[in-house]
Amino acid sequence: MIGRPRSPYPSGGSPRVRRSVLVALAGVAALLATGVTAAPADAAPDPGAATPSAQQRALAFWTPQRMREATPLDLLTVDRSDVRAPGVRKGKATVVAPSAPASAMGPTAFPHGGGPWSAGGAVTKTAGRVFFSYQGRTASCSGNAVTSANKSTVITAGHCVKLEGAWHTNWVFVPGYHDGQRPYGTWTASKTLSTPQWTASEDINYDIGAAVVAPLDGKKLTDVVGGQGLAFNTGYNKAMYSFGFPAAAPYDGEKFIYCSGTTTRDFLFSNDHGLTCNMTGGSSGGPWFTQFSEATGTGLQSSVNSFKYNFFPNSMYGPYFGADAQNLYQSAQSS
Repeated sequence: MIGRPRSPYPSGGSPRVRRSVLVALAGVAALLATGVTAAPADAAPDPGAATPSAQQRALAFWTPQRMREATPLDLLTVDRSDVRAPGVRKGKATVVAPSAPASAMGPTAFPHGGGPWSAGGAVTKTAGRVFFSYQGRTASCSGNAVTSANKSTVITAGHCVKLEGAWHTNWVFVPGYHDGQRPYGTWTASKTLSTPQWTASEDINYDIGAAVVAPLDGKKLTDVVGGQGLAFNTGYNKAMYSFGFPAAAPYDGEKFIYCSGTTTRDFLFSNDHGLTCNMTGGSSGGPWFTQFSEATGTGLQSSVNSFKYNFFPNSMYGPYFGADAQNLYQSAQSS
């Protein structure tokens, strides 16, 4: 079974206990956990749910200063012998079309190992930063608005909604974030969800999360920013674009960063896609697209930024969107 991780600390905090292999999640932490960790005694009866009053507190909590100070957690360690990689459940190939409006943009480099996205397009509205509270500290990830029946669904990484048995609180999504600006507002989660495997045991193969956000000023999320499409069970070795808001050096969380290239299948511990990419902590949960159009900035979301191996610092890994990812999406959009 997967080895139990050490507790993470922010940079400059308690020293890390190193074991033979270091595995780093590209956002909050490397999450290769075993059994379920007991939820705190004051956890909500419905895990991942936020009451209207909690949503209002979250909105007030996230001041510009707290957003600037939010940081990804430190890295976790795991022993190579502790890791197992069961096959990901697959189903029929399914595609959900984007609902984001097309917008002209300039040409970009492909492949690209990581750098600022300056070409514009719909992705600059649908993707954004995620902020939340975790174990008494503030942290950040990335996320993306997708086409959905409720017009309110955000896809992110599993560890960006739940970590070490506890669901994050004060969870908000800021689409189009840049340089401290919130051009499309701050959207509070009414509910956060993850795959059964991540919810139960934080299995790295299923590090996928979702959030349903409440209306803002009487409007629903994708009516304001549009929604990207999705693709499930469509295979490996694809041309993909990855986006996110890395906040660890050399990045600072203020810029929208992308990587692009043809993916490979992880040949070590997981069943994930792999992509050459230098994004760092804070980019976790950022979207990976297949069939991404540089002419419109739209595509089919097929994964999220999940983790890195320390011995492959320029390779990012993202979970395969199989049957369980599709079921998660269905649960979120019907909430």
